[in-house]
Amino acid sequence: MDFVRLRVSGFKSFVDAAEFRIEPGLTGVVGPNGCGKSNLLEALRWVMGAASAKAMRGEGMDDVIFAGSGGRPSRNHAEVALTIDNAAGDAPAPFGSQPTLEVTRRIDRGEGSTYRVNGAEVRARDVQILFADASTGANSPALVRQGQISELIAARPQNRRRILEEAAGVTGLHGRRHEAELRVAATAVNLERLDDLARELDQSLARLRREARQAARYRALAADIRGLHASLLRHRWLEARAAAERAAAEASGAHAELERAVRVATAATQAASESEAAIRPLREADAAASAVLGRLAIDKDRLDRDLELARAEVTRLTADLQRLAEDDAREAARLDDATGAEAGLAIEIAQLRSELAASPERTPELEAAARAAAEAAARCDREVEGLAAKVAAAEAGARASTARLAEAQARLARIEATLTEVGVELDAVAPAPAPSDDTLDRAMEAVAAARSEIEAAEAARAAAQASEAQAREAARAAEDQLAAASAEAGALAGLTGTREGQAFPPALAEVSPHPGFEAALAAALGDDLEAALDPRATAFWAGAQATPPAWPKGATPLADHVVAPPQLAARLTHTAVVDAADGPRLRARLPAGAR
Repeated sequence: MDFVRLRVSGFKSFVDAAEFRIEPGLTGVVGPNGCGKSNLLEALRWVMGAASAKAMRGEGMDDVIFAGSGGRPSRNHAEVALTIDNAAGDAPAPFGSQPTLEVTRRIDRGEGSTYRVNGAEVRARDVQILFADASTGANSPALVRQGQISELIAARPQNRRRILEEAAGVTGLHGRRHEAELRVAATAVNLERLDDLARELDQSLARLRREARQAARYRALAADIRGLHASLLRHRWLEARAAAERAAAEASGAHAELERAVRVATAATQAASESEAAIRPLREADAAASAVLGRLAIDKDRLDRDLELARAEVTRLTADLQRLAEDDAREAARLDDATGAEAGLAIEIAQLRSELAASPERTPELEAAARAAAEAAARCDREVEGLAAKVAAAEAGARASTARLAEAQARLARIEATLTEVGVELDAVAPAPAPSDDTLDRAMEAVAAARSEIEAAEAARAAAQASEAQAREAARAAEDQLAAASAEAGALAGLTGTREGQAFPPALAEVSPHPGFEAALAAALGDDLEAALDPRATAFWAGAQATPPAWPKGATPLADHVVAPPQLAARLTHTAVVDAADGPRLRARLPAGAR
């Protein structure tokens, strides 16, 4: 195998991709110090599988990545590719058939290195063996560095032997032998582990055989138990079904009684409705008659008051007419007196005039007497006029009184007619006192009968409702019994206890807790109650002598609340019942062996 080309990218000072061709013959690199000559040799050693960071003159393997400079940023990865001419097919399998090999190593910062040969990812060990078979490698003496000649001269025999073996081309065989020795050691360790596993499997196989025998016995016992459970559950199911049938029969009777009560109530309600319909017109007529009677009574009272007022007015007007008649008679007498006086005065005036004409000398005296007579005549005229005015006023008052009297008499007649009509209406509305007029009595009797029928219907309806309530209560009680029987049948389906017919009845059959202590007994003994009392049973209560412990205050022995066989006496004696609130406090004070 011949090295043909070395391509470097991002490795130490080679920030950009650079390619170094290795032509046939002697190839050299000449340059000043620091130009990167040593970096090319380290790149060649690095791509051949160097694993030491110190050999790369760094503290860590990430130091081979370009760290940046004043004008260039750092890189995050570095890659070196070495192209090898394998035309002679000297490369080991599986690379021997490929004419050209390109070995590539790439490192990413913080992620480690990856190796590829012709693009296929391989292990670092594969690359190291590839170059070891070619008598070279990362640590090969053929890669001479500065000061290595003096090291070879002063090397120990082992190092010189390594140089000779590399020159002889057996370095790869040593690597393969070391790897084979590691595999043989690992195989020996695996064989020892297989022996241990075989012994463990033998032990497990023996245990599994025992468990298989136990499982077969368990299956047989489980089959027997299932058969017994099935018989028990069938027996209990038959009892539950009989109880359910009895409850259903009772419920049917209750439903029939309920239907009868409903029919009676319906009939009573219908009769009450008919009675109500029959009495409704009578009630309406009674209400109308009561309204008319009330209105007529009010009108009668009003008319009685008007009649009294009219009678008082008639009395007053009659008195006024009588007083006016007396005034008229008195004024008429006075008018007659005035008329007689006027006639006498006229006669005297005529005599005076005749005397005046006969005796002129008496003229002044006569004139004075004439004047006196004229004055007396004028005074009489005034008195006559006053009397005439009074007479006219008296006549007008008499006419007005007569008119008022006529009006009062008309009002009185109208009031009396109204009173007569009211009396007739009262006679028509009020109950007739005569036994022959019994229409209203019959109506009242019908009303009373209807009311009694309504009361009877109401009583019948109340009785029907009470019967219906009783029937519903009986039906609910029957339904509750049916539900309880169904629940008991469902609960019996999950029980695992035994009954008569089983060879060894459980202790539960002879244990009877006081009311309210069932949950405490179940919590204290639980599935242990399924154990039998017969010593021939697989699991049975043997009984023991036990002295009652000294219980703290607040704890009551469970044995005082449970009736049980003597075999359970010790267990019950060492079990106490406490209040839930006192449990945490009394738990620390329980005597030894107590629950």
